[in-house]
Amino acid sequence: MSLGRQCAPEAAGTFLLVFTGTSAMLFNELSGGAITHPGIATTFGMAVMLAVFTLAPISGAHINPAVTLGFWAADRLEAKRLAPYIASQCAGAILASGLLLGLFGNQTAMGSTLPIEIDGQRLVYPCLALETLATFILMFVILRVTGENISTVSVIVGGTVAMLSLFAGPISGASMNPARSLAPAVASGNFTAFWIYLLGPAIGALLAVPASRAMRLAKHTGEAESPS
Repeated sequence: MSLGRQCAPEAAGTFLLVFTGTSAMLFNELSGGAITHPGIATTFGMAVMLAVFTLAPISGAHINPAVTLGFWAADRLEAKRLAPYIASQCAGAILASGLLLGLFGNQTAMGSTLPIEIDGQRLVYPCLALETLATFILMFVILRVTGENISTVSVIVGGTVAMLSLFAGPISGASMNPARSLAPAVASGNFTAFWIYLLGPAIGALLAVPASRAMRLAKHTGEAESPS
């Protein structure tokens, strides 16, 4: 399949994720909390589940530059696809935030990911650690389930995103995705601590690769040593 035909689903899937997820955040703010934090986390998780189920057979449905980086590091993505995939994901995300901006104007942070502020200070480094850990978990799960039935993969990956969003969302924003953080930052002009959402997910995704390999090796070693 041509690279262009694979990049288009990456843009579309990331558009879906950012548009629905940040819309939920924006509408929750505009409605005085009607959607709630669990509702927002569920929206992000369901968007990922839908994208994986419909688009994974075409492009893999990474819809996340950190995931693409992880697949490349794991030798599951050709180097020539790395930059085009990431560019497509960022383009789809920015288009989603641009559409929201056009529809509703600049509403505060437009669904930006920002470190929590306590006593006038943003918890930058704890949030960096949290983004790294959350992305590590997400990438590890993705690497472990890739190759399973697509229905199973979509539910597990979407559920993982929802779970991580539930616990990390109020603190760091639970981005785990540089494109998801880039787009609202561009739309709102608010790049506060944006580097966290580039560095943390990249480190987390890369660390998940050797961890997944170690788990696979341990599994194969255990199977080889088991009595027949």
